[in-house]
Amino acid sequence: MELRDRVAVISGGASGIGAAVTDRLTALGTRVVVWDVNPHAEVVCDVADPASVDAALRRTLEIAGVPTLVAACAGVGHSGLLTDVTPEEWDRVMGINLRGAWLTMSAIARTIRDARREGAMVAVTSVSARLVDRGMGAYCASKAALEMLVKVAAYEWAEHGIRVNGVGPGVTRTPMLGRAPDTGMADEVVERTPLGRLGEAGDIAEALVLLLTLDWVTGQILLADGGLSLYSPIDFHGAAERKAVREGKRQGRR
Repeated sequence: MELRDRVAVISGGASGIGAAVTDRLTALGTRVVVWDVNPHAEVVCDVADPASVDAALRRTLEIAGVPTLVAACAGVGHSGLLTDVTPEEWDRVMGINLRGAWLTMSAIARTIRDARREGAMVAVTSVSARLVDRGMGAYCASKAALEMLVKVAAYEWAEHGIRVNGVGPGVTRTPMLGRAPDTGMADEVVERTPLGRLGEAGDIAEALVLLLTLDWVTGQILLADGGLSLYSPIDFHGAAERKAVREGKRQGRR
């Protein structure tokens, strides 16, 4: 699919992965309309609010025309054990990460269908949709549900010429990461990642834009995680090596 002169909506496009997607698509000649809660966004939109999404779409049609590309990047992180998460916190995470993507993509899908155009959409999911992160249950659940939303949407909207895919980042250096690197978590992630570093917003944007161009791919989730999800944390070989090192150090101290 040619991206030049197409109209794209990027939800959450004012920062992080969304901003990197905006930059990349703009450089390719796409007319990008950013939807974001940031008051400086071209179109201010709370994706969890149906009225806000409808207003954002009307404004997009006024200023740019029919959007046929979508990157659903708006999302929030969350931490907390399942026994401690409040219903309000749960609803907020699900409201933005899942409901927001559904409202955004379905509203634009209806517009593409009615205009008799073809389109492509990509949602930002997460490796946490598939890997259990203790203390991140609400986030994991929202992203797992988003993966299924992508697949059902791909099946339902294929007859209208709309492809829908997802990109699942690993740990990525964006504002959502917050102060996590200060805890030492980032060092552990780097040690576990085969490609040996954290992801950057541009890495995820590259994968996302690629999926927008692949005309024969739909309903797929591409994990852009540097290999983080490739292997089990059960590491018998590594455990044996570490044990040998420990025993060697003990013998050296005798």
